Amino acid sequence: MRFIDEYYDTSLIEPLLRSIKKISKKEVRFMEVCGGHTMAIRKFGLPSLLPENIRLLSGPGCPVCVTDRWFIDKAIALARMPGNIITTFGDLVRVPGSSSTLEKEKANGADIRIVYSPLDALALAKEFPEKNIIFLGIGFETTSPAVAVTVANAKKEHLTNFSLLSSHKIMPPAMKAIIHEGIKIDGYICPGHVSTITGPEMYREIVGKYGLGCVISGFEPTDLLQTILMLVDQVESGKPKLEIQYKRAVKPDGNLKAKKIMAEVFETCDDWWRGFGIIPESGLSLNKKYKPFDAGEFFNFNEVPKPEEDKACICGEILKGLKTPAECLLFRIKCNPGNPVGACMVSSEGACHAYYKYQG
Repeated sequence: MRFIDEYYDTSLIEPLLRSIKKISKKEVRFMEVCGGHTMAIRKFGLPSLLPENIRLLSGPGCPVCVTDRWFIDKAIALARMPGNIITTFGDLVRVPGSSSTLEKEKANGADIRIVYSPLDALALAKEFPEKNIIFLGIGFETTSPAVAVTVANAKKEHLTNFSLLSSHKIMPPAMKAIIHEGIKIDGYICPGHVSTITGPEMYREIVGKYGLGCVISGFEPTDLLQTILMLVDQVESGKPKLEIQYKRAVKPDGNLKAKKIMAEVFETCDDWWRGFGIIPESGLSLNKKYKPFDAGEFFNFNEVPKPEEDKACICGEILKGLKTPAECLLFRIKCNPGNPVGACMVSSEGACHAYYKYQG
């Protein structure tokens, strides 16, 4: 198990903890904006190992969690239309809409299929030319390239029965929105998987303009502790930086091919984030060249009213780092993985799910 076990090696973890405790004097709040980090931090019990002056906050890093309830309602409306096959990643089927979920619609007879890749949806479009195949696209820069490739292939193959309902988002605008709302943080634990695609440069403005350190982190205990040590050192020295801890995966230029296909197919747009509302230039929509594959061009959503969020659910405040899941009155009692009231309890990368599974 070489190169795996070493990331759990206490002979590496203990010196990192000693170094953190030695140099960390100030009260600091570091926010992770990656669902994988949220899950890992809780799984490995890192908050219990750190000194009390260091607090870790979970931000808007889970794509399922930040997805608009209206997006779910539109997907449900599409699922109810004859002749449509809805394709989606698994987590999305359990996210509550206004009055239903995709899971319930599937149980009621709608043709909703869980796929492992958007290319699986393209294969269905070829297999069932008489059906409309709609892929529900969610996620950040990690999943967007594969969707872009799929849409480009659909155009190349002249498939007229494939379309995309996009809720794809990009991370930096949400990170800036956190700062603009006056939420106190002292540094960002930047997403690892996203950064393998984009490279580090998209965080440069956060360091230069806002004076907050950004460290791109891996997902193992030693990764995260080393990242926290790097951020603590930045705060204590008063020198915020953009650094890569996850050097074994993240390169300075990112993935050039992935960025190229994203730029070919998508353009930025204003988009809605749970807890934040509309964040300018934070979403990805199909550009003019690929607009014929936009599900919104085929289907009329005017009859799908914009819903209100469940007022008892505090997912929005949790995604801003203002509250923890344990502060929600519904947590564990009415809201749990078997019966999620809010999106943060659905995905394994959601803060509520992670707290539920690993708390204590």
